[in-house]
Amino acid sequence: MNQLDALKRVSIVVADTGDIDAVARWKPRDATTNPSLLLAAAQDPRYRHLVSADLDRMFVNFGREILKHVDQDRGRVSTEVDARLSFDTMATLAKARRLMALYAEAGIGPERVLIKVAATWEGIRAAEQLEREGIHCNLTLLFSFAQAVACAEAGVTLISPFVGRIYDWHKAARKVEDIAIEDDPGVASVTRIYNYYKRHGYRTQVMGASFRKTAQIIALAGCDLLTIAPDLLEKLAKAEGEVPARLSADAARRMPIEMESLDEKAYRWLHNEDAMAVEKLSDGIRKFDADARKLEAFMAAQAKAA
Repeated sequence: MNQLDALKRVSIVVADTGDIDAVARWKPRDATTNPSLLLAAAQDPRYRHLVSADLDRMFVNFGREILKHVDQDRGRVSTEVDARLSFDTMATLAKARRLMALYAEAGIGPERVLIKVAATWEGIRAAEQLEREGIHCNLTLLFSFAQAVACAEAGVTLISPFVGRIYDWHKAARKVEDIAIEDDPGVASVTRIYNYYKRHGYRTQVMGASFRKTAQIIALAGCDLLTIAPDLLEKLAKAEGEVPARLSADAARRMPIEMESLDEKAYRWLHNEDAMAVEKLSDGIRKFDADARKLEAFMAAQAKAA
């Protein structure tokens, strides 16, 4: 058995890509997108017909196509709210509702879509309200334990803690070429969050994201979901071997983990204590914003050329 098939026995595998052909090839349960992935996909001639002059509509166009290739009974696509709204709760709510309205126009119900929102305090508050409205949310750019606790208390459907970007930061800080898996701070972060959620019975699911190597994925086998880029899916599919579960809800329930409760002040302080998380959250928002602007410029050029 290859490692990808073995992994699917213990975790839900999600494709992290805007490449529709890649989704069709790997046939994951779900798929996730973001502005950076869709910037790359929009410039691919194969998907030029999905490009629109309206950014929201283009995101939904890609989401609709992706949904044709995931699990037809339970498969979902994650579509991201504009990063420029990351610190505006009301604007995030309006954008999420518009995206869902566009999906509804296409005959796609809320059970097939996850709205991706940056895990800022304002984004978490928006997600809390959206969940009450039946709009399911995937909280992204998650780097700190404070973000994870606040998301669980808000009752969001899913969080996407970023393994690779945490690893990148610590690798640069330590001035090393690599960090051993047993000492990998990205893997440790997701493990801590997963155990905390299961110990205290939160319904929010954990989806490890942003991987740099297959060893990180294998180290988190058993996590609720794992969203994986096509190149790493390929490596897992070519590698033979068993992939035992490293994370276990049953084991987590027996762990002596104290429950946290965070109001806004406590959240901001705890998050601020984590220099890596502060830097990577800000950096991630800036990068998604930059790619969204590039995407808008590309769309405008395409419309002009037409």
